[in-house]
Amino acid sequence: MKAYFGRRYSISASHRLHSDHLSASENRVAYGKCNNPYGHGHNYVVEVLVAGPVNPDTGMAVDLAALDSVVRTRVLDRFDHTNLNLDLLFTNRVPTTENLCRAVFELLDGAVSPALLAQIRVEETENNFFEYSGS
Repeated sequence: MKAYFGRRYSISASHRLHSDHLSASENRVAYGKCNNPYGHGHNYVVEVLVAGPVNPDTGMAVDLAALDSVVRTRVLDRFDHTNLNLDLLFTNRVPTTENLCRAVFELLDGAVSPALLAQIRVEETENNFFEYSGS
């Protein structure tokens, strides 16, 4: 039997949306107030969805403590209270929430064994969220 388990985490981080491939005016048009040279911050909610067979001994698809440990060391400790623009994962990527979602997936993919990472969902605001499933 395959089951899905989702867990929510939170981080606070800042970023400036700016592409070196665009002119100053193109950046202002593309990113609006998010192109502020001083950046801005969000209280992100990161949802991790894993899938796997239910262990007949524990009745669980994933060890919650192990999942929390992996997410803490690979994602929360790395991004919480940081400027995303300064992280090496965003050296050649604009730190949009779409790219943050993809980066979180890449950091966790293969690390939640024996379960498989199914999807990452990141809420940027109460109105904006992004999902990535590795495609």
